[in-house]
Amino acid sequence: MSVVCRFAPSPTGYLHIGGARTALFNWLFARRHGGKYLLRIEDTDRERSTEEAVAQIFESLAWLGLDHDGEVVRQTAREGRHREVAEQLLAEGKAYLAFDTPEELEAMRAKATAEKRPPRYDGNWRDRDPATAPPDRKGAIRIKAPRQGDTVVDDLVQGSVRVPNAELDDMIILRSDGTPTYLHAVVVDDHDMGITHVIRGDDHLTNTFRQLMVYRAMDWQPPTFAHIPLIHGADGAKLSKRHGAVSVLDFRDQGYLPEAVANYLLRLGWGRGDIELIPIAEAVKLFDLADVGRSASRFDYDKLRHINGVYLRAADNDRVFRETVARLARRGVEVSPTAAARIQALIQGLKERATTFEEVADAALFLTTDGRAPSIEPKAGALLTHDARNMLAAWHEIAGGTEWTAAALEAATRDFAAARGAKLGAVAQPIRAAVTGSTASPPLFDVLAALGREEALARLAAA
Repeated sequence: MSVVCRFAPSPTGYLHIGGARTALFNWLFARRHGGKYLLRIEDTDRERSTEEAVAQIFESLAWLGLDHDGEVVRQTAREGRHREVAEQLLAEGKAYLAFDTPEELEAMRAKATAEKRPPRYDGNWRDRDPATAPPDRKGAIRIKAPRQGDTVVDDLVQGSVRVPNAELDDMIILRSDGTPTYLHAVVVDDHDMGITHVIRGDDHLTNTFRQLMVYRAMDWQPPTFAHIPLIHGADGAKLSKRHGAVSVLDFRDQGYLPEAVANYLLRLGWGRGDIELIPIAEAVKLFDLADVGRSASRFDYDKLRHINGVYLRAADNDRVFRETVARLARRGVEVSPTAAARIQALIQGLKERATTFEEVADAALFLTTDGRAPSIEPKAGALLTHDARNMLAAWHEIAGGTEWTAAALEAATRDFAAARGAKLGAVAQPIRAAVTGSTASPPLFDVLAALGREEALARLAAA
């Protein structure tokens, strides 16, 4: 059997990190088995679905590199098919018309609650003649739930899960206004799209038992299910905005690399020994649902930053340079050709001390202040004491006559420090503070060489 998976987000908001992990697991499973990974937009909630959200979902998946096969399916475009199946079940006596009013349904729920029963539909119209309904009232189509025995789901993650059929009610599959319900539409779409494996969050597990009613009523082969645990925050609560960034594109904007985010998401709930860094090509070879745990995972932002830093330091320098310049431009920072050349010359050193693209941009700011002294951070300012400024003046004279290369400047500075009976750091740190405004930077003499004689000496003079 050829594997066919799908990711089916609802465009009622941004694609959050939990949805992205679901998409990743589906993509990996399909690629691992040489199958297909399809994308379906479940936009049946017309009031809350927006085209802006659809665009954000596409952008998020593209950023993560999760390419889909075939055309994107819009659930609303298939309403005729959903209605056809519902009407077929009605005609075959496997469903029935129910004419309950909202007030009657509320009273039904209230009575069940008062009697400490689950507030399920009581089958009021299951065996009644539709001809007895008020002539001006339209009926909803409800499927006939089995009343005897159990429904069992052999889940690839959760194991065998059993629910007594007595706990299932006759769910609506077509509303009285002729629109299909979500749980019904999903089944029809999955069947028609040939989905063989449904991999989704375990918050959908209870839905599975209700959806199986449609499969069985239509004599369709159900897919194999795999319900993966949800992602929680560090406090054990369901991950939300209060824990930090949760939108996929928030992570992009904060300077994370998509391959690092994908690596981290893979390790949230899935594991293969102690392997931590798993490039996507390797993940395709290794991924197996048998390695997905049943417990909820906790999102650790510090761990993600660590992994991102590893990927950043291994990233191509040209890529990091382009990202850095683009991020500075988005901040409104003018990056002249001269400043760009300085950033490119120092990009290796800049990324070595960063964990995100944004941190690289922060570290590169001092290279953009053409003809102006950089802003001095408090710690750097503390180094520029009266004695340090006098030392800088003396070093300025020495440097002015030195060949302007990193090697020559380092040799001259070592000699200068030795002549004063000082350690190299006692001289180098005030120089770094003066020319960069910080106590941390790429190697000092590389910085001086990249700044150029005129710019570096002007910054020293200003200090």
